[in-house]
Amino acid sequence: MYAVNQRNGLSFYAVRATGEISVPYIWTPLKAGFPSPAQDYMEEEIDLVNLLGMNKPSVFIVRVDGHSMTDAHVPDRSYLVVDRSLKPMPNDIVVAVLNGEFTVKTLVKSSTGWMLYPENAMYDPIVVRDTDAFQVWGVVAQVVIDRKEMRLRKR
Repeated sequence: MYAVNQRNGLSFYAVRATGEISVPYIWTPLKAGFPSPAQDYMEEEIDLVNLLGMNKPSVFIVRVDGHSMTDAHVPDRSYLVVDRSLKPMPNDIVVAVLNGEFTVKTLVKSSTGWMLYPENAMYDPIVVRDTDAFQVWGVVAQVVIDRKEMRLRKR
C-alpha cells in the first residue's frame, strides 16, 4: 500500500500489486455469545487482497479523520476500502466530493433530493442542492479497524 494523496482530512492509499498476500485463516466460526466447547479447527491460507476486494485498479484505501460515522461502525482513523467502480445506491456509505471537499457519509435519497447523512447524532445531515458541485467519488466496500491503535489512544 502506498500513499496517493491527502485532501481535506482524508488520506488516500492505493494497493501496489505485490502478488499473492495470504495469512492463515481458521474457518471454524467464533462464537460471539456464550463460548462453545473446544472443537478441532481447520486452518488454511486466505488471500487478504482478494477477500477485501483490493485486487482492482478502481480500489483505494482511505483513512477516516473524524467521528461523524461512528454509529455505522466507522470509527475515527479506521481504513475504508473504497471501490470507484461500484454504482452508488441509496443507503451506501460513500466517499463524496461536495463543493471541492471530501467527506464520508451515508448517501440518502429523500423526497427533495440527495442527502449526505452522518451516522452520529452530533452531526447534521447535508442536503445536496442543485447549485452544489457534487460527486460520489466511490462506494465503501469494507471497513478495517485497527483495534491496537484504538487501544493505545484510550490510554
